[in-house]
Amino acid sequence: MNARLLPYVLILPVTLFLCLFFLYPFVLVAKQAFTTGAGATLDNFREVVSYWKFPISLRNTLLLAVAVVPIQLALSLLMATMVTRMEKGRDMVLYIWTIPLGISDLAAGLIWLAIFEQSGFLNSMLHGVGIVDKPVNLLTFQNPGIVFVAIMLAEIWRATAIMLVILVAGIGLIPKEYYEAAEVFGASPWKRFLRITLPMLRPSLQTALVLRVIMAFEVFAVVAALGGTLFPVLMGETYAYQFDLLNSGAAAAMALIILAISIAATLVILRALRVPKRATI
Repeated sequence: MNARLLPYVLILPVTLFLCLFFLYPFVLVAKQAFTTGAGATLDNFREVVSYWKFPISLRNTLLLAVAVVPIQLALSLLMATMVTRMEKGRDMVLYIWTIPLGISDLAAGLIWLAIFEQSGFLNSMLHGVGIVDKPVNLLTFQNPGIVFVAIMLAEIWRATAIMLVILVAGIGLIPKEYYEAAEVFGASPWKRFLRITLPMLRPSLQTALVLRVIMAFEVFAVVAALGGTLFPVLMGETYAYQFDLLNSGAAAAMALIILAISIAATLVILRALRVPKRATI
């Protein structure tokens, strides 16, 4: 076989897979979103955007992403730095921290529901120490702040490990000679982190943030378990259009809106964390 053709032959199965299970369904969804019985139109988008729940679900989705992702980034950077500096027990600690990766979104939401519900662990603890006289129903429309905090904590617990794994791999690729040279010249650990770790981690930070932000815009099961209809989000409204209202055109329009928001956020992240091109001789 011609050596020039070998790379194309090797990527052919992946290309066919993407065409069959991504591009073809995407074309069908786009067709549903932009067509109705009257032909090509934007009626589905107008219906979705004009619905009273749309601005609320958009605000909640963006607010959740803005609240969760920076905290997860800080935690994952701290945890990755701690793990890479450990000499003993590193693999065990990393394994324990990544356990939430093996738990589904819905299961994570149910775990935290068991903590926050009226007969859950939090109420039992508060009652045991005498803060409350009887169990209180925390996850109600009267406590929107607690509902948001519960969802936020569940998301932080569930998905921080995704960023952690990527950043640990990125830190492992940084040559140790850089840290040794900086230490010889008297750079403090904080300066080494700012001047070496963060700049060299830009590609890994790009990947971690893009994946996490996209997942934040697609959050659904955790919200459904903890907030139900009290905290509407974009993906929840997509589900409602498709399965409750049986309006596949509106659901497809919502899916494309979520895709557009994800692409816009991805471009912003890639722009903000762009890796400078190396000068060539």
